[in-house]
Amino acid sequence: MTSSTPASALDAAALARYIDHTLLKPEATQADVAALIAEAVELGVYSVCVSPSMLPLTLPADADLKVAVVCGFPSGKHASAIKAAEAALAVAQGTDEVDMVIDIGAAKAGRFDLVEADISAVRAEIPAPLVLKVIIESAALTDDEIVGACRAAVAAGADFVKTSTGFHPAGGATVHAVRLMAHTVAGALGVKASGGVRSNADALAMIDAGATRLGVSGTRAVLSGAAVAAPANPAAY
Repeated sequence: MTSSTPASALDAAALARYIDHTLLKPEATQADVAALIAEAVELGVYSVCVSPSMLPLTLPADADLKVAVVCGFPSGKHASAIKAAEAALAVAQGTDEVDMVIDIGAAKAGRFDLVEADISAVRAEIPAPLVLKVIIESAALTDDEIVGACRAAVAAGADFVKTSTGFHPAGGATVHAVRLMAHTVAGALGVKASGGVRSNADALAMIDAGATRLGVSGTRAVLSGAAVAAPANPAAY
């Protein structure tokens, strides 16, 4: 989609190519992941996003589907060496993309040098053309902290900045945060909106604000134009 094309002009097939079809519930089973993959292929999404213990995945031979995995999830309070090792294992097990969580406390303290170093440690284990997305937990940050975290991601060589884990009590993606993130990275990185994208209107609003990828669990409903019921945890996917 170009800047001159409104998100409202996207049909379901085009919108599907923005979506990381996501399953990160702690109680998820291998059978659940197999169902996720089957649904992802049916719906024509860009990727599936799963927990690292679910790797390696078995995809249909002809599937046009990427595999994404989370890292340092959901708190981000893992040592950088542990995040790097987790990313390296995911790469060895066939992931195409890694969605890492920053140390949110370091961002809150204004230590963006530490945020950059944390991201750099993971980036070192993810060779191009594999993709690194950086989850900044935007709902827990001020605007200045969002800007600082995004700049750290750019400096560390990430490919995307991402709003949310979907598990933080502060909430998930907002149009304001996506717009601010997109303005800050200015096209140098992609922007992924995740956490609370539960309707077609939500998805299109995020894309209009500058999102180039979406993390969605209720993908079928989002593509059909229906709304997904909010879970008990308002931030959850």
